[in-house]
Amino acid sequence: MMYYEDLMGKNAIATIKVSKELLKYSVGERIPTVSEFVDSLSLARGTVQNAIKTLVDHEAVRIESKGHLGSYLMKKNMRVLLKFAGVRMLLGTMPLPYSRRYEGLASGLIASMENNYDLPINLAYMRGSVNRISMVLQKRYDFAVVSRYAAHHFLEKYPDKIEIVVGFGAGSYLSNHVIMFHNPNIKEIQDGMKIGIDSASIDQKELTKFVCQGKNVEFIEIEYSRIIERVISGDIDATVMNIDEANDKHVKIHTKSIPQVNKDNTEAVLVVAKENEISTLIKELVDVETVLNIQRLVLEEKITPSY
Repeated sequence: MMYYEDLMGKNAIATIKVSKELLKYSVGERIPTVSEFVDSLSLARGTVQNAIKTLVDHEAVRIESKGHLGSYLMKKNMRVLLKFAGVRMLLGTMPLPYSRRYEGLASGLIASMENNYDLPINLAYMRGSVNRISMVLQKRYDFAVVSRYAAHHFLEKYPDKIEIVVGFGAGSYLSNHVIMFHNPNIKEIQDGMKIGIDSASIDQKELTKFVCQGKNVEFIEIEYSRIIERVISGDIDATVMNIDEANDKHVKIHTKSIPQVNKDNTEAVLVVAKENEISTLIKELVDVETVLNIQRLVLEEKITPSY
C-alpha cells in the first residue's frame, strides 16, 4: 500500500504535522511528548497517538520512552518520513549565476545535495537578497543563498524570522566589492555624482551608502544586472559592484577596491525560515567541503559548471 493511501483517513493532517515535526530531530535527541504535540499542534491526544503509531508501524521512526526523561528518537528512516510529511522536493533560490563563482557555488550545491531519499533538488535564480529571503518567508522556497552579511543585517531587524543553517566561509559568495567609475580620471566619490544603487540587494545597498558617507550624491535605483552598462554609458557616475562579474565579463573600466571591514559579505550561507522542519535535512544533505571543491574546480576552469 502506498504511504499516501494510509493518510486518506481522519488522521491524515495529524500524521503529516507530526512527521514534519519529527524531521527537525536527529537520532538520539529527545522529542516532544504526546502532550507537547497536543499543545503545539492543536490536535487531540488520541489523534496524535494514532499518528505516531502509524509512523512507527511503517518503520518511519523508532521511539523509545525513558520514563521521566521523556521520549527519544532512536531511528529515523528519512525516505519514509519525508513521504509521510508530503515533502516531494527541495526548492532553493540563489543569485543569478552571472559570475563563475556563483556558477561554481550552484554546481557544488546541486552535486552535494544529491541524496538517497529520491528527493529532487531544484534551484531558482533570483536577483536581490531581499527578494530571496522574502520567498523563503512566504514558504515558496525551502532555502535561500545569501551573504552572511545580508543574513545578519536581516536578523538584526527580524531575529525570529530566519536562521542560518550552513555557512561556506569567506570568499565563497564573492571575492570583493569595488567602486566602479565612469570617468577613469576620478578616484573618489564626489559631491553631485549620480550613484547606482539596487535596494533589493542588501550588500550592494549598504556598501553603496557606506562609501558615499559625507557626500552629497543622488542615488539612482537600478537593477543590479544593468548597473555595469549604466556606468559604462555614463548614465551614472559610479556604483558599487561585485568584482567577480566585471572580471568574468572582461569589462575594462576604472575601479577602486573597498577596504574590507567585514568579510561577511564575501561568505555564502543558506538560510531557512525560523523553525522550518527542513533545516535539519538541509544540514544533513549539504557537505561544505564538496561544495567548495567543486566551486574551486569551476573557478580554475577544470570542470564545466553544471546546475
